[in-house]
Amino acid sequence: MPDAPIRILLVEDEVLNRALVRATLTRADDARLREADLVEAPTIADARQALNGGRFDVLLLDVRLPDGDGLELAASLPKPRPLMVALTASVVPSPRDRAAQAGCDGFLEKPFQPSDLQTLLVRLLDGLVPA
Repeated sequence: MPDAPIRILLVEDEVLNRALVRATLTRADDARLREADLVEAPTIADARQALNGGRFDVLLLDVRLPDGDGLELAASLPKPRPLMVALTASVVPSPRDRAAQAGCDGFLEKPFQPSDLQTLLVRLLDGLVPA
């Protein structure tokens, strides 16, 4: 019996960024990403509702959202947590450090190349430390 598809929650308020992630996953070389069940949440409130409604394997999380800080959401999640990747165009000091302190497993600065997202997700799913 095949494994269930991985579930990814994308917390991102920008429509174009959500479309980029969606396209990246559907065109990925790795079947786990191509077949992933992607749920989109444009706000922290929507993300909390989705998280309360089911299990997610991966959380792709924008840092700056209309209703709050995505890293605060990450830090507030109970363990065991999904794999978490912070996505940010933020110019705040040390966003990578803040992401790590919030429990994120990976970090990408926007704009990012689709191949960078694919590589990071595959490494995380394979249990490898991100580059």
